Amino acid sequence: MTSTEQTLSAGRAPARPAADRRRWFALAIVMAAAFMDLVDVTIVNIAIPSIQKDAGASLGQIQWITAGYALAFAAGLITGGRLGDIHGRRKLFLLGIGGFTLASALCGFAANPEMLVASRILQGGMAALMVPQVLSIVHATFPAHERGKVFGLFGAVVGLGAVSGPLLGALLTEWNLFGLEWRPIFLINLPVGVVAFLLGRRFITESRAPKALKLDLVGVALVTLGLLMLLYPLTRGRELGWPLWGYVCMAGALGVFAALVAYERRKAARDGSPLIELSLFRVKSFAAGIAVQTVFGVTLGIFFLVWTLYMQIGLGWSPLRAGLTGVPFSLAVSTAAGMSVQKLVPRFGRKVLRSGALLMAAGVLLYIWESHRYGLAIASWQMALPLVVMGAGMGLIVAPLTDAVLSEVPREHAGSASGLINTVQQMGNALGLGLVSVVFFGVIGDRLTPAQVGPAFVNGFQHALWWVAGILGAIFLLMSALPKRPAQHVEGSADAPAAEKEPELVA
Repeated sequence: MTSTEQTLSAGRAPARPAADRRRWFALAIVMAAAFMDLVDVTIVNIAIPSIQKDAGASLGQIQWITAGYALAFAAGLITGGRLGDIHGRRKLFLLGIGGFTLASALCGFAANPEMLVASRILQGGMAALMVPQVLSIVHATFPAHERGKVFGLFGAVVGLGAVSGPLLGALLTEWNLFGLEWRPIFLINLPVGVVAFLLGRRFITESRAPKALKLDLVGVALVTLGLLMLLYPLTRGRELGWPLWGYVCMAGALGVFAALVAYERRKAARDGSPLIELSLFRVKSFAAGIAVQTVFGVTLGIFFLVWTLYMQIGLGWSPLRAGLTGVPFSLAVSTAAGMSVQKLVPRFGRKVLRSGALLMAAGVLLYIWESHRYGLAIASWQMALPLVVMGAGMGLIVAPLTDAVLSEVPREHAGSASGLINTVQQMGNALGLGLVSVVFFGVIGDRLTPAQVGPAFVNGFQHALWWVAGILGAIFLLMSALPKRPAQHVEGSADAPAAEKEPELVA
């Protein structure tokens, strides 16, 4: 180990200016990767109608283009983090970003919908290797007194990704570069990924945890199998006439999840490194918070896909118009998120989160009313008010929720709890995308004439939003089990895993 690395390992700023410059380069690289992942999630939704039209994708395939990514991402998140702890964060980051770039190329050059779905699943799996390393690399590279500024920059990147993703997707789809239709939304990742990979090899210092937990591949397999048995029949059932095997498969998923719980208990007793730390669920606030995260993910999965289909297919809007319509929502989320963490939660505690759920539900109900009143003649400016109300409510929830969930979690389990929170939100998102076939496609009917498409999609949108409003009501009730005064910047937040164990830099 070099003297610079020993200094970093001790948690002090390195003395040499050259090392200073290297770590800021490293920060720019991992932030670019995080931005690429954030944008990729939002950029695809806006292009879904174009993909359906150009590639001839079925409604089930449309769902799997988004749900497949979320499922693979969720299933691999905890394992990706542990692989980085064991084998080195730099190594896993480079593997992840290289694989993500390759998968993006496969998505961009997909010859048919089946190839696109498979490539999206691969892309989600590679993101699961890449994303967990980002904050770990930041923690290992920057001393404690600089991390506040670093995480502030990171929050700005997250906000920028949320705003720019839909707009970038809309512009790339609208421009139809080189006659490639929707494909540039994936191909744009290639130059970013290649540059980040090459610079990452040079500027990111290797680090790993001195006492990393072991892998739990059986746990990953059981989680993935259970979710597939639940999601596949949901997405394909309507097209196939809801066959008996679908119901059997969904019922069997409950058995798989029961087997997962039993296995995780044995795994914890045997070597103390289960995929899911079941003892955490004895903490009331954590158990309720995990339920909130999961159900909130379901809400977002339903809303964003249905919203895109409603605007572009139901109302016949261009991708650019749909993307611009969503700007007030993104700005409201970013603004409210900043206010909730800095000013509101320290003063009012969980009341802020519960108010956020009610506010978001109010925005949904207002959207239903406007959609019913104006029908196919609704304008973008008329959507601005419900979107701002929804966005403000969402912002009050998303920023402080993790701290609230982790407030009463024992310090030694903070890292495991943080990983589980991110995982269940992605799983909820995948489940919500699967439910779209029930709450939206199940309403609009098959074999619509061109004159019937618009009214059917408007009706389906309103029906789906009633589901979203009901789910938000359930979230409001679940939030009553969260701590009255969620701790700020607890061990389990952004740099919690490092509070649990100091990363070790290696040569």
